[in-house]
Amino acid sequence: MDMQLKGKRALVTGASSGIGQAIALELAAEGVDVAVSGRDKARTEGTARQIEALGGKVLVTLGDVEKDADAFRIADEVTAAWGGVDILVNNAGNMNRKDVPHWLDVTPDEYLFSASLNLAAAVRLCQKLCPGMVERGWGRVINISSMAGTTIRGRNIDYASAKAALDNFSKNLSKVLGPDGVTVNIVAPGPIITPAVETWMKTIRAQNNWSEAEAKANEREYARTQLHQSVLRYGEPREIATAVALLASPLSGFINGVLLPIDGGGA
Repeated sequence: MDMQLKGKRALVTGASSGIGQAIALELAAEGVDVAVSGRDKARTEGTARQIEALGGKVLVTLGDVEKDADAFRIADEVTAAWGGVDILVNNAGNMNRKDVPHWLDVTPDEYLFSASLNLAAAVRLCQKLCPGMVERGWGRVINISSMAGTTIRGRNIDYASAKAALDNFSKNLSKVLGPDGVTVNIVAPGPIITPAVETWMKTIRAQNNWSEAEAKANEREYARTQLHQSVLRYGEPREIATAVALLASPLSGFINGVLLPIDGGGA
C-alpha cells in the first residue's frame, strides 16, 4: 500500500533508540524527510546514518525536550531548515524511576519532573509547530503514551498520571486542531522490547540462572497473568512504528482523537 507520505517532513523526538528510532526509520522508508531528536549525540547520529543508508533525507537536532529552551530550539532548528513539519511524533518520555517505589517514597518534585517530560514536552513542541500546520491546512500529531495511562495497577503512579494527562491533552487538542486539517492521535504501547527492557530481562535471567527457554516461558506467563494479554509475548518497536506511519498518512484523515492501544490484547 502506498501510504502517500513521500516528501512529507517529520520530527521524531526520542529517536536515538528503541521505539523512537523504529518510528524514524519506518517514516524514512515511506519517503518522509525525518528530523531526529535526542539527548545522546552519538546514538542520535547513529539513527541518522541508518536513515541515510535507506536513501532518506535526515536532520539531526539535539536537546532535552524536558527543558523549555531545548524544546523550543529544536523546533526552531527544524523550522529554519525545512520551513516547519507536517508530522510531529512526540515520543520522548520515560519513567522517572525504575524501582517501582511505594507511592509515599515518590516526591512531589518527581511528579513534576515526570509531568514535564511525559506531558509538557509534547505541549512545548505542539505549541511551536502546530500553528504552522494549521496555516498550511494539513498536519499530523502522534503522541506516544503508554498503557500505564489507562490501566490502574497501583505502581509508578507519577509516570502513569503524566501519561494519563498526555492522553487527555491529546484528545482535547484533537478537537481544537481537527477543523483546520490537523489530526491528533495517541499510540499507547504495552510492553515493548527496547534496549532498556532487553538489558533488564538479561539481568533477571542471569540472577535466576534461567535458560533461554525458561526466560521465554516466564515472559509468556507474565504476559498472561500480570498483563492479561491474549498475545503471549512482548511487542517489537516496529509494531509501534507501523501504526504511527498509518496515523501519519493522508489515508488516516478521518481518524482523530483516537487512543490506539498496542499491547497484545492486554487490559
